[in-house]
Amino acid sequence: MPTYEYECAKCGTVFDLFQPITEPARRRLKKSDPHPCDCKAQVKRRIGTGAGVIFKGSGFYQTDYRSESYRKAAKAEKEAGSKKPVEKKPADKKAGDGKGEKVKPSTPKKSTDANG
Repeated sequence: MPTYEYECAKCGTVFDLFQPITEPARRRLKKSDPHPCDCKAQVKRRIGTGAGVIFKGSGFYQTDYRSESYRKAAKAEKEAGSKKPVEKKPADKKAGDGKGEKVKPSTPKKSTDANG
C-alpha cells in the first residue's frame, strides 16, 4: 500500500497515511487512522514526489521478465558496441595552408638526356 502525505487544515501538522491506491483522498480522518494532532479538522492530501519501488529479497533482476526478442536485441546491441572502430590514418596535408587537402605524390621527371 502506498504512503500518502496529509496536512491538517487547522494547525498545519504534516503526517503520513497508508491507504490503497483505489481509495480517494481523505477529507477527514477515520477513527481507525492515527491522529497526529487534536484539532480533528479537515485534512488535505499534499502533492509529493513519490518514491521508487523497492524490492526486498533475492531474485529481483532487471532482466527477469524481459521477452526473448528484447534479450536478443540487447545482446546484438552489446556486441555491436564492443567492437572497436577501425582508425583511419590522417590524410597528408600541404605544408602551411592548413586546409587539410591531399597532396598528389610527385612523379619523377623523365630525363631528356641522350644516354637514357
